[in-house]
Amino acid sequence: MTATLTERYIAATIKSLPPESEMDVRAELEASIADAIEARIEEGEGRADAERAVLTELGDPGALAAGFADRALHLIGPRYYLTWWRLLKLLLAIIPATAVIGVVIAQSLAQAPMGEIIGQAVGVGISTVVHVAFWVTVVFAVLERTGADTGVRWDVDQLPEPKSAGMGRGEVVASLLFLAVLAGALLWDRFQGFLRPNGEPLPIMNPDLWPWSISGLFLLIAAEAALAVSVYFTGRWTTGLAIVNTVLAVLFVSLAVSLLARGELINPEVIAYALGNGVDADAQRTLALITGFSIVAIATWDAIDGWRKAAHGKR
Repeated sequence: MTATLTERYIAATIKSLPPESEMDVRAELEASIADAIEARIEEGEGRADAERAVLTELGDPGALAAGFADRALHLIGPRYYLTWWRLLKLLLAIIPATAVIGVVIAQSLAQAPMGEIIGQAVGVGISTVVHVAFWVTVVFAVLERTGADTGVRWDVDQLPEPKSAGMGRGEVVASLLFLAVLAGALLWDRFQGFLRPNGEPLPIMNPDLWPWSISGLFLLIAAEAALAVSVYFTGRWTTGLAIVNTVLAVLFVSLAVSLLARGELINPEVIAYALGNGVDADAQRTLALITGFSIVAIATWDAIDGWRKAAHGKR
């Protein structure tokens, strides 16, 4: 015997329900569908057309069954979505970068070829992003279905302070003061010395950098000061200022990393004094790699921050 559309619809609806509720749902659907069909017939529709129209209006039987069972049809609903999204963004900003840096340092210490280092770093970066996104989503999907409380509550104290698109007076003064202290530290290191192991100044920066390489560094410091003043008087970061900031970051990294790679940035006597005269090549290489990655990371973040502020200024 061929089942009617109504019988097929009801069977598709109750098949995913708990056994104890199947009979009640079947009876409710049979009665409501029959009433709706009869109402349409009284208005002049044929039975077949009326039945098809009623079932179409009820929609997907799977969705109807989820309503009867009070079962979510979304992976992460509005109750947990914002917490999931904020946590995911935070973890993606920290964990993949940390993993990539760790792989690059490890492969560099192992003296792997540059192509292998890049390949390993990209692979680990992509894998880390996938794993972080997957496991954070799985945890929140479980929370969604169990109804567990994350303990996260919002209140008005969490409202962010309005951010200026430019640089306030306090910020520009702090920036100029920092650059002045940096320039003063370079001069003090050269002529007075922060280290005096034998009563004589021991410069941390390689004395051979004077005068030309240090002069280039002073020019970059002066350019950074001019950039800060320009942002202040412009009232906001612009694309042009972001480009200048990126160029200065690239020039700084190029100067510092090239000197570091040649072993000309830090005074060799300082390394020997700090780590002992028995410092082997591996220890020096490790120190140089850590210093180099720190320089690149700081400069990269400074450039990205400039572009982020420029985008905010446009809005």
